[in-house]
Amino acid sequence: MVRGIRGAITVNNNNENEIVASTERLLKEMIEKNQLEADIVAHVMITVTEDLNAAFPAKALRSFTDWTYVPVMCSREIPVPNSLQKCIRVMLTVNTDVTQQEIKHVYLEEAVHLRPDLTLTDTHNRV
Repeated sequence: MVRGIRGAITVNNNNENEIVASTERLLKEMIEKNQLEADIVAHVMITVTEDLNAAFPAKALRSFTDWTYVPVMCSREIPVPNSLQKCIRVMLTVNTDVTQQEIKHVYLEEAVHLRPDLTLTDTHNRV
């Protein structure tokens, strides 16, 4: 079965170090909470809001052991008026037997406001 795992995080500044470090933090949490191995990941889509252009956030994934061959693509989010700014969104598409309800989506920083219904209630997720 193919499932999507969503995640998002906001950054304070449009600079390479913060974009890559925040993306790495988000991806690590998504991988850990869903107990993922690279071999089950079909591909990763990463979007950024138009105010983030200092780096490709996919660079964060390239430092992960065993993730070399996982296809990753970055693109720009639709610039909807009054939407959340400085936001990085991730969609991991995985092959798994886990049900939709068992998927653990991860929203960090100001991105917790995107899907409060899916945001985990533990305080670690609300940093």
